[in-house]
Amino acid sequence: MILDREELLSSGYVIVKDVLDQPLLDELRRATDGLLAQQSADDIERYKYQGSNIAVAYQDPVFARLFALPKALDALRALGFTSPRWWSTFLLSKPPHAPPLYWHQDWWAWDDPISASPVPAQVFLMYYLSDTNPGNGCLRVIPGTHCRHNPLHDLLPAAHTRETYEANPNSVIFSSRPDEIDVPVTAGDLLIGDARILHAAYANQTDHHRSLLTLWYFPDYDLLPDAIKAYAARKKPLDLPDWWSGEEGKLMEPLIPRYNGDAAPATWNRVPKLFY
Repeated sequence: MILDREELLSSGYVIVKDVLDQPLLDELRRATDGLLAQQSADDIERYKYQGSNIAVAYQDPVFARLFALPKALDALRALGFTSPRWWSTFLLSKPPHAPPLYWHQDWWAWDDPISASPVPAQVFLMYYLSDTNPGNGCLRVIPGTHCRHNPLHDLLPAAHTRETYEANPNSVIFSSRPDEIDVPVTAGDLLIGDARILHAAYANQTDHHRSLLTLWYFPDYDLLPDAIKAYAARKKPLDLPDWWSGEEGKLMEPLIPRYNGDAAPATWNRVPKLFY
């Protein structure tokens, strides 16, 4: 697999074609439809701009196979990353006629100098379960905003807070930007992005759900500062299901972030401190 590392470092994202085959797509659609059916009315209202915000872990063995998917790990290696660790996953599914998602960035350790590195400390791996376009809620990004200041940075509240969940639809956080581009993809493609990049999504104007699984990885975990590792590894251990002792569990074990040192965990801060 040949990918352009410089594209990721300069633009902030890269697309890898045909990573999910049809049987795996079908399994993921089945499993995610089941999770969506369990949403409460309160959650649907709270996360109306995201569509849903369901934490995905080990509810189904198919998710473990996705987190450890060889093609995805090969893509990270092709981009020059050597020690990926999975951290979390969320199901973001826009129901029919759902509103747009606000502009935001997702990096959370802006107090640490690693935030100024040209190499991402954290990346998202996005798998859309249907083809996307501006009509059904495809991604919008402002290329380069992972590594340089943009006027929009000065206008945004911290992501995924009350200010964004309850924002007025006419707020600047939903605005059209002169330097934004659309990123439509085909179901089965993989979109890898820097956690620092400014991104949003269009409204879903169709009669069908537009589902997305966003997986968060530390692509070069072994090279991270101890403070970041200490924060990443202290996340509450998951209750492991019965099937964990099988093949899926064996796939996941090497991808769990661990830390045995005594460094103080990094401070959570989602407000960019622009070192560039």
